[in-house]
Amino acid sequence: MTSPSTITMFGADWCRDCVRTKRQLDGLGIQYTYVDLMQDPDAADVAREISGRTSIPVVVYPDSSHHVEPSNADVEAKLRDLALL
Repeated sequence: MTSPSTITMFGADWCRDCVRTKRQLDGLGIQYTYVDLMQDPDAADVAREISGRTSIPVVVYPDSSHHVEPSNADVEAKLRDLALL
């Protein structure tokens, strides 16, 4: 489900943090794969396996690291670290 060369975000439209993180990635022009947990409930198990938690969003980066419920500053810092910004 996740590709080593892309960012994958697991989230749901009812989640404020998910909406905020999607808006941030879109605003920065970052390419990513969005996995809607309402459309694909089984993907919640994948997100839980990655993060060890049930919180969303889960953002998986190309270096296989991830954030759970990241702040905008966390996401931006990671994108800069990966030279994606």
